[in-house]
Amino acid sequence: MIHPQGFEAKDNKLSKYSRALGHPARVLIMRTISEAATCICGDIVEQLPLAQSTVSQHLKELRRAGLIKAEVNGPKTCYSLNQENLKDYFKRLDNFKNSLSTNSTLNIL
Repeated sequence: MIHPQGFEAKDNKLSKYSRALGHPARVLIMRTISEAATCICGDIVEQLPLAQSTVSQHLKELRRAGLIKAEVNGPKTCYSLNQENLKDYFKRLDNFKNSLSTNSTLNIL
């Protein structure tokens, strides 16, 4: 399906996921969440050289893209990876890579 802006939905979705991971702090946040049994914002802040408010903004962007989930438990929020959307992202990324490989005369991927 082509959107009015001329971009296909599959490209918009891939771009949304990729944009969310376009900052090294967000990549580190994803790793931190992945490695932790439970991940409260304060625990994440301790792992990064960033202010709590900055970490919160990065968490917000990752949630907006659907790459992480948040469960509110009283005054604390526990973050986890959104496995379903991560699988979708990796599938879309793989399809994109394959389309470049197939169409490239260099076949570098």
